[in-house]
Amino acid sequence: MDMEWEKRLAHAWATVEEYDDGRGEEFRGLVDALVDELPEGSPVAPFERACAFDSTGHSDRAVPLYQEALKRGLDGYRRRRTLIQLSSSLRNIGRPEEGVALLTPELDAPSDELDDAVRATLALCLANLGREREGLALVLGALAPHLPRYQRSMGNYARELTDG
Repeated sequence: MDMEWEKRLAHAWATVEEYDDGRGEEFRGLVDALVDELPEGSPVAPFERACAFDSTGHSDRAVPLYQEALKRGLDGYRRRRTLIQLSSSLRNIGRPEEGVALLTPELDAPSDELDDAVRATLALCLANLGREREGLALVLGALAPHLPRYQRSMGNYARELTDG
C-alpha cells in the first residue's frame, strides 16, 4: 500500500452515496478492483471488502470479512474501525452480545477520534440486550465534553445511571 493507493481508495469511498440507488454491487466491484492490487494475505483487503458490503446493506457478508482482517493481524486505526464496524454488523444480524464483548475493552484503550463511535456502537448493542440505562450512560458521557455548557452535570448524570 502506498499513498497513491490510499488516495484512490479515499476517492472511491467519497462516491459511495452515488451507489445508493441499488448499485451496491457496482460499488463493491470498484472496491474489489482496488483491493486486488494489495499483496496476497494483506489484512486490509478483507477489511475494505467488509466495509463495502456493510455500506451496501450486507452486514451478514461483512462479518466474516472483518473477522478475517483481524485474524490476519490488522492493526492501528483500521483495527479499531474494524472492531466498531464488526460490532455494529453483529448487532444488525442479531448478535449484539458479541459486539459488547468486542467493544467493552475499547473503553480502556488509548483515546483517539473513534472514542465516541465506540461508545455509540456499544450503547446500541447494550440497548439490543435490554441494557438501555448502561447505553444511555455511555452516550451521555460521550456527549458531555462536546456541550458548550453543562459538561459536569451531564457527566454526573451519566455516572448516576449506572451507579444507582
